[in-house]
Amino acid sequence: MGTVDYDALKRIGTDLLTAIGEDPERPGIVDTPRRFADWWREFIEYDPGVVDTTFEAETVDQLVVVKGMGVWSLCEHHLLPFRADVTIGYITDGKVLGLSKFARIAHKHAHSLQLQERLCQQIGDEVAAVTGSQNVAVLASGEHLCMTMRGIQTPALMRSSSLRGLFREDHRTRDEFLRMAGL
Repeated sequence: MGTVDYDALKRIGTDLLTAIGEDPERPGIVDTPRRFADWWREFIEYDPGVVDTTFEAETVDQLVVVKGMGVWSLCEHHLLPFRADVTIGYITDGKVLGLSKFARIAHKHAHSLQLQERLCQQIGDEVAAVTGSQNVAVLASGEHLCMTMRGIQTPALMRSSSLRGLFREDHRTRDEFLRMAGL
């Protein structure tokens, strides 16, 4: 992840308040530029911790699915948030990924300017690299505030996926994953 210029972000926060007709010295918002800079720094410099803890698999060829992981990201086109529920599945091939690592990987890739489609791809890339399995599936279902709050101003869910190996090649494996994912 990148690093931020904290002082520049505080200036941008002040300039934004001025640009929308606010007085940056008004009680109630005098600390807003600092809070604005704090949030951006927290978002961009996010540290997911250890993401690659694996254990020896008791069995191979077992489908593992972890669903319901909520992540927040920012649309790179509008700098507005989107929230996505992420589901990850993979077929074990000698190693199993520690359970909390699924969420750590999802959050790691969500903490950048993002596209939901790319988010799925990046999560899948990392799960495949860490587990050594080429059979990885990632689904995301997200509401994007760039659609809900501006333009058409209509809430909707966008679903995207990244399917590899057997999840792409074998409809039975894909169907089993989708059933376990609740779709």
